[in-house]
Amino acid sequence: MKTRVITLLLCAAASGFAADPIRVSSFSTILTEVAREVGGDRVAVTGHIRPGIDPHDFEPKPADLKTVSQSQLVLLSAKHMEGYVNKLKEATGGKGNVVEVGDQFPSLKMKSDHDHGGGKTHEEVVEDPHWWHSVANAKRATKVVRDELTKLSPADKAAFAKHADAYLARLDALQSWVKARIAELPRDRRKLVTSHDAFQYFARENGFTIYAIEGVSSADQPSSKKVAEIIATIKTQGVKAIFPEAIENPKVLTEITRETGARIGPELHADGLGDGAASTYEGMMKQNVTAIVDALK
Repeated sequence: MKTRVITLLLCAAASGFAADPIRVSSFSTILTEVAREVGGDRVAVTGHIRPGIDPHDFEPKPADLKTVSQSQLVLLSAKHMEGYVNKLKEATGGKGNVVEVGDQFPSLKMKSDHDHGGGKTHEEVVEDPHWWHSVANAKRATKVVRDELTKLSPADKAAFAKHADAYLARLDALQSWVKARIAELPRDRRKLVTSHDAFQYFARENGFTIYAIEGVSSADQPSSKKVAEIIATIKTQGVKAIFPEAIENPKVLTEITRETGARIGPELHADGLGDGAASTYEGMMKQNVTAIVDALK
């Protein structure tokens, strides 16, 4: 009888442990979705950055750091997107696993004008952090998250693999859809003028040339020289539309459209998920691609 009671207590304890979800903190709207899709009911994900919030400007508040201190897995977009990595690592006290997802696959490097104020700028090479505009990279990120969750709960390996495979199949279908839509656009029209330089991964994957008004960060305001260069480029390249972003409305757009005759296209989601139809990764990508193709055709 005593042995049976002990066995029942052990089973109850094991069941209680299994029912306890893995606590995940995510500082990317994309990774918040990925973690929820892969983890299913075995994860409790806190998305610290909400859709429509500019991740370039985000700073964690004390409440965010408290949640991080209680998390078993902390997901970062990485590639220098988050300037507060050390704060998060300190908040975990070495107990949480901080994973810089984007650093686990290749980066694009680009030249960017850094404004020192007073009209003084210098060119520097920076790492592009906007990796999610490549569906191939989204698939890589899914596998990274799957593996990290499996390390934390090996007993759930089969469930995580099943969920990840289902999500990867949807991303495969999305990638095929993107290629089919882009194929409608002649190669000589694949010229994209955007608010800031966030679409280089998309450009590499789909054969576009990007002309960005601002730098790699939305905080990098363009110099008068850069605006003049963009105006000249739009005229010589015959670019038909300029794409603003959903989280901002650069004042220079009015000047550029007035000087070039190019029209302002639909807003693009450059720094993460949005609301409504763009609140999922698939929806965001489809909304961006549809806006680009329809405006440039």
